[in-house]
Amino acid sequence: MGVSAGFAGGRSMTMDTLVRMTRRTGDPAPPRRLAVPEHMSLPLGCDAVAMPAELGALVLPHLPRVGCVYADATHWWWIVPSDSDHAMSWPEPARYVREAVLPEVPRTTPEPLHVPDDVVPYTPPIPLYLALCQVAGAMPAWSTAVTA
Repeated sequence: MGVSAGFAGGRSMTMDTLVRMTRRTGDPAPPRRLAVPEHMSLPLGCDAVAMPAELGALVLPHLPRVGCVYADATHWWWIVPSDSDHAMSWPEPARYVREAVLPEVPRTTPEPLHVPDDVVPYTPPIPLYLALCQVAGAMPAWSTAVTA
């Protein structure tokens, strides 16, 4: 016996029919996200900053703490707390990615390059931002005034 969903006009469809229609319409697959190791907690949510690999290698030595960093052939992905773009305009060619969603372009999944020893996956966003600005030759640009 199928589960039915009633429609105006007295028509109904079984669950099988609804599943077949969904498959036929090609609903997009769920977004791919960077997978933070299971033993880590995300008390502040999870976003990411992607940058070309050559910049990532230059940024790394300027940071007081490095959280989870992932890499593919062309980019490094830094895990930061959610909303780390608040009041900051991340410089080109970096890209701020909400919820650490990977681009839809078919590429290999980034592999862990660095995983910290503790349970927090974050790289502090302000030192990351300032180091990125420095190596990219960009002036830090605060998008809103900082108030006390």
